Amino acid sequence: MWKLIKSLKPFTWSIILIFTLLLGQAMSDLSLPDLMSRIINVGIQQQGIENATPSAIRSSEMNRILLFVDSADKASVTGYYTLLDKDLLSPADYNQYIESYPGLANESIYKLNTNDENAANRLNSILSVPILMVSYIESGAATDILGSQFDLPDGADIFSVLASLPQEQLDAIIQSAASHLSAIPESMVAQSDVSYLATEYQAIGIDLNQMQMNYMVKIGGLMLLLTLVSVTFSVAVGFLAARVAAGFGRDTRRKVFTKVESYSNSEFDKFSTASLITRSTNDIQQIQMILVMLLRIVFYAPIMGVGGIIKALGQDVSMSWIIASAVMAILAMIGVIFVVAIPKFRIIQKFVDKLNLVTREMLSGLMVVRAFNKQQLEENKFEKANIDLTKTTLFINRVMVFMMPAMMLIMNGVGVLIIWVGAHQIDAGAMQVGNMMAFMQYSMQIIMAFLMVSMVFVMMPRATVSAQRIAEVLETEPGIEDPKKPVSFDTNIRGKVEFQNVGFKYPGADDYVLKDISFATKLGQTTAIVGGTGSGKSTLVNLIPRFYDITEGQILIDNTNIRNVTQHDLRDKIGYIPQKTNLFSGTIESNIAYGNENADADTLKKAARIAQLTEYIDTTENGFNTPISQGGANISGGQKQRMAIARAVAKQPEIYIFDDSFSAIDFKTDATLRKALKKETHNATVLIVAQRINTVMNAEQIIVLENGMIVGKGTHKELMENCTVYRELALSQLSMEELSA
Repeated sequence: MWKLIKSLKPFTWSIILIFTLLLGQAMSDLSLPDLMSRIINVGIQQQGIENATPSAIRSSEMNRILLFVDSADKASVTGYYTLLDKDLLSPADYNQYIESYPGLANESIYKLNTNDENAANRLNSILSVPILMVSYIESGAATDILGSQFDLPDGADIFSVLASLPQEQLDAIIQSAASHLSAIPESMVAQSDVSYLATEYQAIGIDLNQMQMNYMVKIGGLMLLLTLVSVTFSVAVGFLAARVAAGFGRDTRRKVFTKVESYSNSEFDKFSTASLITRSTNDIQQIQMILVMLLRIVFYAPIMGVGGIIKALGQDVSMSWIIASAVMAILAMIGVIFVVAIPKFRIIQKFVDKLNLVTREMLSGLMVVRAFNKQQLEENKFEKANIDLTKTTLFINRVMVFMMPAMMLIMNGVGVLIIWVGAHQIDAGAMQVGNMMAFMQYSMQIIMAFLMVSMVFVMMPRATVSAQRIAEVLETEPGIEDPKKPVSFDTNIRGKVEFQNVGFKYPGADDYVLKDISFATKLGQTTAIVGGTGSGKSTLVNLIPRFYDITEGQILIDNTNIRNVTQHDLRDKIGYIPQKTNLFSGTIESNIAYGNENADADTLKKAARIAQLTEYIDTTENGFNTPISQGGANISGGQKQRMAIARAVAKQPEIYIFDDSFSAIDFKTDATLRKALKKETHNATVLIVAQRINTVMNAEQIIVLENGMIVGKGTHKELMENCTVYRELALSQLSMEELSA
């Protein structure tokens, strides 16, 4: 797993940038409901008047308000205002102010001379209750707040009466009135103050419609800007997350492919081909998908969830139980889904492996399937694997389909509940409409945050399984590795292969496949290896290129232990023609030049001529550019074997290994090919694994195997005389006259 996490290291700065952008996006999204609340509360309901701090007020009204201001705060209040009087202003200043305050023509005006938010908040806390008192008194409700002793006769000015009272008596009246008004909800105090200020602004001549429009444009413009920022950041995050995930997938596929290339046959026996293909494609794709979601959601959702809770509680703490109930319902639903669906996620990848295996086997052996009329059997195998995968996938999808309606039910239920409770609080004056709307939006953001996180966690188990499967490939070290301090081959010796007391058994097996194998070859000499089926012929030659490592003894090439040199240097000396021919999609030319990409046209033509391919190539329309399909499916078995031989000849190696590479070639072509090969390989060592005795009769050395042990060694003539196993094998194929020829 650590190797997978380390694969993200090249994208560190992109991930940091993604987190920064997500933080900015979350802050923008969390600001929008609050701004919407301000548009409703202030822009619409309060006509753009933000608080009880008047930007301008007639001097007569200011004097009335100051009656109810604590004596310690009066000087502070008047210090924030400038008195405008037509008799004291210069003509230029008067003309300037009269445009903004037409009421200045009739009465002097106090103008707020600061834009400091802290000053405005301080003035608001000082003036909100005094303004409410003046508003009550001017509306004829003086006795409601001041008591029955202020039920004055008509025409009497209550403010003049209050101004004439001793300060101690006035302070007592103010304290009593303030105590009486403290029971009024804060929102109603604000609305009453705003109503008073709206009347005052009209009296001064301030355009309230323009004030409201200015406020709506300012807040609306800010909302548009934040929306644009959020969208921009979201697009940028999507782009960066996709790049990081795609880059991670690219790098991981490269690592898996490189690791698999270094595997020995032992590791391929552990991982099936179908499983390795699934791990390189489907599993990595699963991780890419979850990585995009992690980068876009896992950091963003907690900010939205926590931030939404904080913001919602800032709107109204009394409805916090609604959010708590919604979150509990979501967590309960997610818990149920986890218990039901996660076990299925753990087995779905195994079903994908099984489906790939069945499909690959059927397609690879399609001709055999048709030849034995086993289409129905293969269809049944495929159908079982397909149904198992389909049932599991459908089960998971049904669970996931249930999640979205349940989430929508919770979201809509929360919305209805907020409206129901909020409406009663608005009616009681404890909440404003904008606050209720903002609370509702924050609740939706909180629920969506939990929904997004739950979606990630639901998909996480399958991605975790995929990550473990990929990590298993990356963490499996090849059984055959290069030495830490490799040596070079002895340049004074060429083409010598020597087995010294070699024993081999497959990893995990108890019995030896080969035991006590000892022989040597010489440059220009052909060594043939024969024996019955299962005697270990192919296993023996597979030890030379280190497809498997020997269990005991040692193998020397040019007097150098093959374990002491790099695999690249070892295999660079060898031209290998496998028992099962493998060709690659491309052309005849690309397949022959596969082992020697620098081979010129003459080398390729010579290799094709030696492998008896010239006649076939000349009959094709495109010659060496004739397409070859994957695995050489569009040519015959004999042509594939001859092309594999040409591929080895074009490499011009020191050692040729033919692992039963003439089995699909007719006798006439076989004889011609071996004659041409003899001329070409006079400066190389040749090892041939063969079933046909006529293929190896002329070899300088023949090794006879039985049950993994050498039971005969010598020339054809010598073995016919002193090796019973060889003689019986030879007589089963040819007559005595043919063998003696």
